[in-house]
Amino acid sequence: MDIQYMKRALSLAEKGEGFVNPNPMVGCVIVKKGKIIGEGYHRFFGGNHAEIEALKVVSDDPKDSTMYVTLEPCSHYGKTPPCVNAIIENGIKRVVVATLDPNPLVAGNGVKKLRENGIEVITGVLMDEAQRLNEVFIKYITTKLPFCLMKSAMSLDGKIATKFADSKWITSIPSREYVHRLRHRYAGIMVGIGTVLVDNPLLTTRIPDFEGKNPIRIIVDSRCRIPLDANVVKTTSKARTLLATTNQADSQKIKVLKEKDVEVLVLPLKNDRVDLNALMEKLGEMGIDSILLEGGGTLNYSALDTGIVDKVSFFIAPKIIGGNLSKTPVEGAGVPLVKSAFSLNDMRTHRFGQDIMIEGYIR
Repeated sequence: MDIQYMKRALSLAEKGEGFVNPNPMVGCVIVKKGKIIGEGYHRFFGGNHAEIEALKVVSDDPKDSTMYVTLEPCSHYGKTPPCVNAIIENGIKRVVVATLDPNPLVAGNGVKKLRENGIEVITGVLMDEAQRLNEVFIKYITTKLPFCLMKSAMSLDGKIATKFADSKWITSIPSREYVHRLRHRYAGIMVGIGTVLVDNPLLTTRIPDFEGKNPIRIIVDSRCRIPLDANVVKTTSKARTLLATTNQADSQKIKVLKEKDVEVLVLPLKNDRVDLNALMEKLGEMGIDSILLEGGGTLNYSALDTGIVDKVSFFIAPKIIGGNLSKTPVEGAGVPLVKSAFSLNDMRTHRFGQDIMIEGYIR
């Protein structure tokens, strides 16, 4: 029964995706005498935590009940009071926790305080699922660096566009809808200037019958070649645009971009390009906890080579494009030997229409 109720709590937690960053997604279920009497989830950044949401709507006195929560209850004052206090005050008898909170301000103190007040605490129920759900939060709260997911869509023979740069559409509608879900979930979306020059994308979230959150659009452009009439420049009222450039950029053009509400970061050069490590540190300082990397082959290789990528999601469509001039997902210099290849672990596959998505974590 612990697993059953924790699964319900995890499904509730997912409802907060995209709305709670940089906080974690958390769900809570309160059970008494084999019946759910209250449930809730963290709905938005700065709002009530899941435990408080569940306690607010209980249909029976929560005294002597069991609470299932996907992340260790907080024990410190932040934007809201400590959840452990509310649990103790309401006479909860037993608390089942999926995973401990890696936040140094909590880090086991919540569980400790509950136990000190005579509450039975069980930890580790569906821990792997809970940690995967909050992989962004775990990376960001422990390193202050954004979690980076590299996404690409390709044909069966590994092409992302024809030799004429045509890429619409390699993958199916279900795949593209899922990618827009990712845009909603991640705080920022990053592309290189090449993608802007060739595709002129909007980089916004467009999901049917769902008002998703637009990510911050991050353009890596070491020489500030971005056209002033690019979609990401013209639509700053719909979504923030941040240009990552270097001192090689024209200062007058930077001034004009700022007048158009484009945020500009002037960063160090590394190998004649924007230093991606410095960029990630700066984005982390800005509170941007996650990046969806939708770059072309050059930026993708640079991201892998500098070690900023945590996870990859490759969509493969049942199409063959061919051509030695057709673009591929990862280009750049490439690795010299197969044994030097970027390896993945914890691989998973998913189907979207006729497409297959393969995801895994960079070792």
